[in-house]
Amino acid sequence: MAYLAPSILSADVLKLREHVQTVADNGADYIHVDVMDGHFVPNLTFGPFMVQAIRRLTDLPVDAHLMVTNPNALIVDFAAAGASLITVHQEACNHLDRVVQSIKQHGCRAGVSLNPATPVNTLEPIIESLDLVLIMSVNPGFGGQSFIDYSLHKIHQLKALIEGRQAPCLIQVDGGINTQTGVKVLQAGADILVAGNAIFGADDVARACRDLKTITDKHTGRTV
Repeated sequence: MAYLAPSILSADVLKLREHVQTVADNGADYIHVDVMDGHFVPNLTFGPFMVQAIRRLTDLPVDAHLMVTNPNALIVDFAAAGASLITVHQEACNHLDRVVQSIKQHGCRAGVSLNPATPVNTLEPIIESLDLVLIMSVNPGFGGQSFIDYSLHKIHQLKALIEGRQAPCLIQVDGGINTQTGVKVLQAGADILVAGNAIFGADDVARACRDLKTITDKHTGRTV
């Protein structure tokens, strides 16, 4: 099976407890927290306090996606807040290996994200060190965007790289994910779907979460 990570970027923060508990009860495998600094991306969202809040609401792993200019400065705080997985952007890290090792040294799994126009081969030197690679299938910064079709080619490329190097990492995809695009990215080789608006923007959050979980359950993904 593959995995589902609802993104609280699209949740109603005034209903945070309700929304987190609803997705936890309806198939979510992770809770995805989009952290934006208003500089690396044109939006400003959450800090470590959000991870702390979610930690009080669920035992699900918290997946912190740092869309920030200086992710290395935030690793200690997000690890202390209870993040299970910290993902940084390749484009924001001058010393990516150092950042990845710091994430692991602070007790978290390490992921690296690629923006839509960033080639997969930029991760070749470090792929064996990663627990996860996140393919952005929209330009980061806002929820509710449409899926970029050439992301499918990047997923195929990444899967080939991972298998060729026998790297122990999962492929996560974030942006424009719904029941239609979700099937496509799973078929291309993804292991984890991040979905925000498709779940929290639905009239029935529980049903929307179950619908996406159904397609991940049908997919034979990898477990690391």
